[in-house]
Amino acid sequence: MNALVKEIHSDLLMDSYYRIEHPSGLNILVMPKTGYSSAYALFGTKYGSIDTRFKRSDEAEFTEVPEGIAHFLEHKLFESEDLDAFARYAKTGASANAYTSFERTCYLFSCAGNFKASLEILLDFVQSPYFTEQTVQKEQGIIGQEIRMYQDEPNWQVMFNCLRALYHVHPVRIDIAGTIDSISHITAELLYRCYHTFYNLHNMALAVAGNVTVDEVLELADRLLKPAPELSIERNFPEEPAAVVQPYIEERLDVGAPLFMLGFKETYDTPERPLRERLQTDILLEMIAGNTSPLYRRLFDEGLINTQFGAEYFQGYGFASVLFSGESKDPQRVAQAIREEIARLRRDGLDRTAFERARRKLYGRVIMAFNDIEELANEMISAEFRNGGLFDEATLLREMTLEEISGRLETTLLEEYSALSVVKQ
Repeated sequence: MNALVKEIHSDLLMDSYYRIEHPSGLNILVMPKTGYSSAYALFGTKYGSIDTRFKRSDEAEFTEVPEGIAHFLEHKLFESEDLDAFARYAKTGASANAYTSFERTCYLFSCAGNFKASLEILLDFVQSPYFTEQTVQKEQGIIGQEIRMYQDEPNWQVMFNCLRALYHVHPVRIDIAGTIDSISHITAELLYRCYHTFYNLHNMALAVAGNVTVDEVLELADRLLKPAPELSIERNFPEEPAAVVQPYIEERLDVGAPLFMLGFKETYDTPERPLRERLQTDILLEMIAGNTSPLYRRLFDEGLINTQFGAEYFQGYGFASVLFSGESKDPQRVAQAIREEIARLRRDGLDRTAFERARRKLYGRVIMAFNDIEELANEMISAEFRNGGLFDEATLLREMTLEEISGRLETTLLEEYSALSVVKQ
């Protein structure tokens, strides 16, 4: 059985990439870039820190696992009975890493040569788990130190304090690495259970960009990918109340200037936000808090913010919030100014010129990303996991209207669902 290779072309951007449905069950995205000397590869699974309760399609009952296990598994997968993956990469000269987020785990490398040897390592070690109770116990101590370190990291704490103020029960409120207590319950058996659930190739994707060809990627995939059984995964989260936990939370840490994060929690009927709504929100936030907005200029001129100030739409499976963050000598005044600006825009309406400027800025940012192979690989994985395509954002941003952004403003940034997190000396 041969792989199904499809070229996906954008007339708008005059660019193409290839989507390969491999017989193993893995979908592979390849974007060759003419004239590039380096390559970047990303092997990812739809499995993140929020996936603590799940049911496989071949099982009747839900499984509940300790918080932090996805991140723990990411650490352990680099090890083997013989030589760990980093030592193998040292021989090819590739720079390797991995990350776990709320919704995915990805293993990656970049290289300026020996691409095929490096990709072979990636495909091999991610498919070759090796856990023992002894190595698990050793890792519990290592990750425990990492958790303690982040407890003293102001930017990390201001964010998770904000999430804990917004969310009652959704696991997004828990540190990605878990807690000292939760990781103490992780066993080799549980790691294998999570691995064989979420590291099924039908739940994964491989994205490669840069100095590569489809043929060399396919050659390695055909040789190294083991056919995976058909499997789907049902996620299950406790029902999250609409209200926030508390409107204000404060922590004292060693900081040069107070840090703040103002969050606006959203409620909705479906667990995932459509790409169009995400882009609408991005445009709206650029209009409200971008560095050319009246709010930004006023707060900056008054010395209440610096260039660290910004806003993002923070969303994923079962959660969505708008987060404003930065440094300020008076976080309360900044939070009040943001709320007042939102109220003013609702009352007076959005400015068409500001909308056009924000839309063009975001469109330009998307276009520029096509020159960055790391951005391309990450966006190909993101698009694949949302069942979309790499060119969707550019297409949608071209057709956005002021009227739909105004409609979005009516459904988000509601003050009664907001919470302010502050970290100060």
